[in-house]
Amino acid sequence: MSGIWGSRTGRVRVLIVDDEPGLTELLSVAVTEAGWQPYPALDGHSALGLARACAPHAVVLDGMLPDLDGLQVLRRLLAEQPDLPVLMLTARDALEHRLDGLEAGADDYVTKPFSLEEVVLRLRGLLRRAGGEHARSEDSVRVLGDLVLTRETREVHRAGTPVRLTAKEFELLGLFLDHPRQVLSKAQILDRVWSGSFDGGGNLVEVYVSSLRHKIDKGRAPMIHTVRGLGYAIRSGEDGR
Repeated sequence: MSGIWGSRTGRVRVLIVDDEPGLTELLSVAVTEAGWQPYPALDGHSALGLARACAPHAVVLDGMLPDLDGLQVLRRLLAEQPDLPVLMLTARDALEHRLDGLEAGADDYVTKPFSLEEVVLRLRGLLRRAGGEHARSEDSVRVLGDLVLTRETREVHRAGTPVRLTAKEFELLGLFLDHPRQVLSKAQILDRVWSGSFDGGGNLVEVYVSSLRHKIDKGRAPMIHTVRGLGYAIRSGEDGR
């Protein structure tokens, strides 16, 4: 990046623009839990000023704002940084409104109401396709305590020692590391790792979590925890309880 956008280092920065304070806060929490840095704004003018200050890697932009129209903000953002990934939020279902945003340069959209998980997944995809340095490193490597997962090489190490996993165990561990300290239900795990296509998945999830726990935690401080009645969570060995 160059010009007024300058250059920055550090975590992936996500500009969040929505005039609903509660929703902006929820999106900020979701972005933070994904390992990124949120920069919230409640109107278009604030968003443009904040964008110049923080040089975002991606933007979540509401299509309806109290001052500038969302499309106006979108065009101004892209005039400064043409390759900036933008995810539009819209409360309107009409096809022409969605097409307006895409034609103006938005990369993707979600229609309200939406799940926070969907927003994070779509942002992750946009960052990956953008192919920048931060997107590549953010998408490829997960680190929690002494546990390291590298997607590009499909390698896992714990305290420097290689850990051999099956393909599904690798996907399961990747899911946990995408949501550190977050409790994931069996249904969520089944949906994400097996695409919800396996009947009687409760026992399947238990079997794979048990196998993964044996390989990751054997002889070490436990990281994979059962939260009774809710599901499973991964925490670093230092703070795992």
